Amino acid sequence: MTGGIAYSLFNPSGNMTLLVETPIPEPEQPALAKRLMEREPETEQVGFVKVSDGGIALRMAGGEFCGNASMSAAFLFMLRTGRRSGTVPVSVSGTPEPVAVSLEALTDGLWRGSVRMPRPLSVGLHRFPDGRELPLVRFPGISHVILQEEADPSSSEALASVWCRELKAEALGLMFLDPDRSKLTPLVYVPAADTMFWESSCASGTTAVGAYLAAEGRKALRLSLKQPGGTLEIEAGTDGRLILSGTVQLVRQGTL
Repeated sequence: MTGGIAYSLFNPSGNMTLLVETPIPEPEQPALAKRLMEREPETEQVGFVKVSDGGIALRMAGGEFCGNASMSAAFLFMLRTGRRSGTVPVSVSGTPEPVAVSLEALTDGLWRGSVRMPRPLSVGLHRFPDGRELPLVRFPGISHVILQEEADPSSSEALASVWCRELKAEALGLMFLDPDRSKLTPLVYVPAADTMFWESSCASGTTAVGAYLAAEGRKALRLSLKQPGGTLEIEAGTDGRLILSGTVQLVRQGTL
């Protein structure tokens, strides 16, 4: 390909996200994503974008939905249009409606972003074959199971794969929540991209926790969750509104 494949690496609250601007046929995207992740080993997820005058379209390599990647895509739109603040509509894989991302430049290349997250398809408890009844939050494009226990890497990764098939989910997150310390440890499995990562932060998983706790307590809440790579904040309204906030910055740009 003449000129190579242009990409940008972003850091949204530690969840390193690589976005490709060069047009790539959809069937070739998962294989290319793997090559790019080998080249940029910090990368936890890869998306493919198309910038237009009115906004930006994003397709994740596995076709899933991702809030942190949506924030990164909106930031890329800001860079390409020279804007320092505003709201960007982002059309994202895994959800039928564009998400609105508001961004504002802070200092030293760091931006503050807020994403109007999609509403869950369902919020409730699910009984798994091993007898456990756990909170399950389904979004378009990804589902999350919330566990209030210590994460065991090997058994958790096996469970993520098994439960994803059982739930027939496009992607599955296991969100290990420590409510006493406001701490979240996210594991995300995306079968279409053949990736499983202990992510540095997870926007949709944070949103799932907020949506479940708001539904359980039947009241609005604002919650900050410390994650391995940074802190994300979720605001859940009584009207179902879910606003996810965090930071994002450009790490570097490259060509494959």
